[in-house]
Amino acid sequence: MTAIRVLEKPKLTDPIFLVGLPGVGNIGRVAVGYLVSELKAKKFATLHSEWFFPFVMIHNKSDISLLKNEFYYVKGKGKMRDMILLVGDCQSLSPQGHYEVVEDILDFVHKFGVKDIVTIGGLATGELESSEKVIGAVTSDAFLKKYAKLGVDFNAGAKVGYIVGAAGLMLGLGSEHGMGGICLLGQTSGFPIVTDPKAAENVLGVITKMFGLKLDMGKLEKKVDEMEDFIKKVENLQMRAVSELAKGAKASTSGEELRYIG
Repeated sequence: MTAIRVLEKPKLTDPIFLVGLPGVGNIGRVAVGYLVSELKAKKFATLHSEWFFPFVMIHNKSDISLLKNEFYYVKGKGKMRDMILLVGDCQSLSPQGHYEVVEDILDFVHKFGVKDIVTIGGLATGELESSEKVIGAVTSDAFLKKYAKLGVDFNAGAKVGYIVGAAGLMLGLGSEHGMGGICLLGQTSGFPIVTDPKAAENVLGVITKMFGLKLDMGKLEKKVDEMEDFIKKVENLQMRAVSELAKGAKASTSGEELRYIG
């Protein structure tokens, strides 16, 4: 079961939906999290799911909190559109969970009139020095034409054959809901899996042109420093949880192999 707790029901006009969840280089999480901070977005809903990892976080020695995704909104000014922004602690631990959580998210934002989606993720190049070019994939030729002048490399098919997790499914399943959009992938080394602020800055550069935003990138490094300890803590706990789940599954399935995606 996935539950969305609504704190406020904002009145939005033709909002665009920006998705930034943890992944390769944590590029989406950093980029959209920075937008939330700089645009002073207001939280209006929280999502919890049984498909997230089965542990709680402990803060300040003893404070407990569930893993969650959070919805924020910003009212547009001037040429800027209204926005719904999604950030979170994690994605699903299983393929089935990815589909169910994404469907619930799409059903929720559809009620606010969302038609356009922008997802942000990372593309692991395997090289220490990655290109500053942002790779893009779209749901239709209409979006290719719409974003053709952003300096995005839309030859994604030659660089990556698939997009794992919410960054891809949000667009693929969104098409079934009458939504369309673009996935922006920042290029990052991918080894070791660490937060990549430079790749996030490259993606933010595209976002600012896309929506006519003015952002002070000088605060990005500080913001990443603030986020990184928490992100690493979640990642370490997830790896431990996967290990324990795999051990338990191996014992209960007489040696059958179990794989986790997300």
